[in-house]
This record gives sequence, structure tokens and C-alpha cells, in this order.
Amino acid sequence: MTEQHETPEGVSGRALRSNAPSRDIPQATVTRLATYLRVLAVLADEGVLIVSSEELAVAAGVGSAKLRKDLSFLGPNGVRGVGYDVAKLRARIEDVLGLSEGHRVILVGAGNLGRALAGYGGFRRRGFTMVGIFDRDPQVIGATIGGVPVRDVAGLHDAVAELEPTIAVVTVPDPAAQAVCDRLVAAGVQCILSFSPVALDVPPSVEVRRVDLAVEMQMLSFAIHTSSSAIRPAGVVVSAMEPTSRGGSGGGALRKHAGSSDAPHMSNGSVVAQ
Repeated sequence: MTEQHETPEGVSGRALRSNAPSRDIPQATVTRLATYLRVLAVLADEGVLIVSSEELAVAAGVGSAKLRKDLSFLGPNGVRGVGYDVAKLRARIEDVLGLSEGHRVILVGAGNLGRALAGYGGFRRRGFTMVGIFDRDPQVIGATIGGVPVRDVAGLHDAVAELEPTIAVVTVPDPAAQAVCDRLVAAGVQCILSFSPVALDVPPSVEVRRVDLAVEMQMLSFAIHTSSSAIRPAGVVVSAMEPTSRGGSGGGALRKHAGSSDAPHMSNGSVVAQ
């Protein structure tokens, strides 16, 4: 059973979204809202019109109480005893996450990873349109990736003024990451997603998110390691010949922690690599 109230009759989704709550939302909640949005998109594709808090919580991998608390930041939603309107809740979350009008994205670094990201059609379906790709390799400049021509990074500053991107994605080698970041900041880009593990130095007004694939795989390795051994009481000696069990409660708790959206964040929004 949900704890929200029915949307007033005759009020459009656009009108509701224009009155999105202004209070601050915790970073961990924002992360989970993105997860709920992904689940709602799948439900919409499957033709589901109404979803209960329990169903949505299970699909998102969180507790129903936490889900209801997260959604309370969005204002009144749903019908008590019935559930959430999938389309309306999806639209409300999109508005709160700033996705209603879409985003223009540029990518710097047309290597293997950059090409894969630029060619991924899922971004456009979620409101992110690739408008510019940049590289310094003469053999790459002029090629077309996902329908977008690769430009010379030397013209990045003028291109930013022309393309007016809201987000820049950086997929260059680690030694070049800071220099590229500096050029993006100088050109006026305020939001940067970096696939380099290098901690980028940016002004407080610039938001940077780091995606370290090696760290993510290390966290998965930790989850595999902990799930293959049961957590045992203190003081119990385990024989080297004694078989281990899978699926212990401790392993589950550790796996939850490894993938938790409550991971610490730096002041500029970057995930701290533990």
C-alpha cells in the first residue's frame, strides 16, 4: 500500500512537473531516483499502467519503506491502496532530475570506449543527445560515429559556444584528462563525466562525476569473494579442508554494501574510489 495521495483530477502531468519540490534531495536518494526511473521505463515499455510500492521496490532492489521515503521528496503521488501511475511518476522523476527538456552532450576522446559510448542509442531514449565528438588524432578526425562527425579538439572552445552542451563526457587517456577538463571548464562547460580514475581539479561551480571501471570490477570481485565464504562467529577456527558455503547472510549484507547508493561522494559530486 502506498502512502501518497491521488493526483487532483484535471491537473495535467506538465502542470504537476512545473511545481516540482524545491527542497534539497539527498545524494543517495537522487541515485535511487535514477534507478526507479530506469525501472519505470521498462514497465512503460511492457505496457504496465499502475505499479505498487512493493513491486517497484523489489524491481529497484530497495526496501518499500525506503522507496516511499525517497518518493516523498517528489510531493503527492499515487493512489492509496492502488499504486503509482507509471507514466505520471516517470514524468515527475524526469522533471526532478532535470531530464524534462533533455540534454546536449559532447564527448572528448574517440577511442574504443568513446566510440562505444557515442554509438549507444540508449542515451537518446533517455534524453541525452550526442551533439559533438572531439579527438586529436588526424586519422580519427572527420570520421562519423553514431551519425556525429569527429571534430579536432583544437576547436573545442568555439565548438562549445556553437553546440551549447550541458554535459561533457571525457574518455581520454589518464595523462590528458586534467588538460581536457581545463579546456572544457574554460569553454564554460559546467557538468563533466570522466571515465578516468584521475581526480580532476575543478572550480566549486563545476560538477564532476568519475566512473572508474577498474574500481567497479574490484567491487564486483569483493562481492564474489565474500559470497563464496560464510561469515563465521568470532573465535571459530576454520579448517583448511572444511568446505565453504554460499549465500550466507553476511555475504548478502556485504554485497548490498558494495553496490550501495549510499557510497561517499566528494564535494564536487565525484564518487570516492575506495
